[in-house]
Amino acid sequence: MQMNKIQEGIWEIPITEKEGMRVPARILGSEKLIEIMDKGVIEQITNVACLPGIQKQALCMPDGHWGYGFPIGGVAAFSTKDGVISPGGIGFDINCGVRLIRTGLTLDEVKPKMNALMDALFKMVPAGVGSSGSVKLNANTFKEVMTKGVDWCIENGYGWQEDRDRIEESGHMKGANPAKVSQKAISRGIDQLGTLGSGNHYLEIQVGLTDQIYDPDIAKVYGITIPNQVFIMVHCGSRGFGHQIATDYLQTFLSSMNKHGLKILDRELACAPFNSQEGQDYFGAMVCAANSAFANRQVITHRIREAFSEVFKRDPKEMEMHIIYDVAHNIAKLEKHDIDGEQKEVIVHRKGATRSFPPNNQDVPEIYREAGQPVIVGGSMETGSYLLSGTQKAQDTTFGSTCHGAGRVMSRTEAKRRVRGSDLRQKMTDRGMVVRAVSMSGLAEEAGLAYKDIDEVVNAVDSIGISKKVIQLRPLGSIKG
Repeated sequence: MQMNKIQEGIWEIPITEKEGMRVPARILGSEKLIEIMDKGVIEQITNVACLPGIQKQALCMPDGHWGYGFPIGGVAAFSTKDGVISPGGIGFDINCGVRLIRTGLTLDEVKPKMNALMDALFKMVPAGVGSSGSVKLNANTFKEVMTKGVDWCIENGYGWQEDRDRIEESGHMKGANPAKVSQKAISRGIDQLGTLGSGNHYLEIQVGLTDQIYDPDIAKVYGITIPNQVFIMVHCGSRGFGHQIATDYLQTFLSSMNKHGLKILDRELACAPFNSQEGQDYFGAMVCAANSAFANRQVITHRIREAFSEVFKRDPKEMEMHIIYDVAHNIAKLEKHDIDGEQKEVIVHRKGATRSFPPNNQDVPEIYREAGQPVIVGGSMETGSYLLSGTQKAQDTTFGSTCHGAGRVMSRTEAKRRVRGSDLRQKMTDRGMVVRAVSMSGLAEEAGLAYKDIDEVVNAVDSIGISKKVIQLRPLGSIKG
């Protein structure tokens, strides 16, 4: 399929390349990343470009790879009047996202206590398939979590008042409708609050590399103020709850598309008109899962503060354990964007992609408005992660979106064929990392060789201008499900 390089870092596939394309498809990345891009990504993103009501372009970020329906790294905005909503453009783990917590502690203070800290965290934050949390909910309180999100957590002692100001959507998306959530989804999610889960989810203790602060002024706004500062990063989502909601509505949409006259090239792109009953039902249920995921990361934050307090015998506020930010990267959001010179409301699908809003945007928390939204990009556990900031270029060209991580280049099966989990753990231990994992096979799946070069991905979005590098973070300890 023909790809034209329209500017440095951006390749476009014109609508003439596939019958049914309504808009061009664009893939972002360096020459090196484009060379290793899975060909399935091109097939998938051009299928997305065929969906009704799509606006401007179908986009794939530099960390893109094959996914269910949309590629991971896919971004698309649809008209709220004649466009669609698609679970395949959001993902099964609805509001899988990343939270970054800073501390006032340094590497020298934390390193001698790393084993004790990781033991405490591994005990307090359950990980692995089917793990259950210590927060006990009944059907009514779980519905409160679905509608209130982080507000429910703070009301019930699992957070600080300031926390909500440092979370996308203040940790509470509007539009939740628990009546549209199945009993099966409720039964899968009711005992999972405060749990990490499995797969690529993780909890890491990290250190900010003092010689890798790229923008000291923005870093200061984000609370990065001391050399070799220690951070905690959490990557997880709505777990089985969101998975069941996605599964339920994929079946509903497959059954209803004929009624709405919808034709798609891939059944994994099953969709419904956003303004239809089915579309609104799914959106209401999806918001329930999104709020549950925000609450999940909030309870985990509470447990992290408890673990640090237990090990250091100090109050978490004294240790300055403030959230920097929490971003979703599997979500559909109602937003206003410039479409052909006019501000229009669209439903933006981000699947494995992160919001990257610029300075002075009213959706950026006031404490960060002068610097732009913090953008958290998690890498593999063997390499490291980045904190970036949002830009006007992203707002203008990618619906305010950027990458979310390194992006896989290898299946989990292939990673396990090449790597033994026990060998990987020893290798990481020899490098000075403290590793806790529920299973060795799960650890092997997440080996660094299974991922793209995080530096290459981040340098790509920085050079294209859709987000700006602030600081690089190196893992000291990692918990994997």
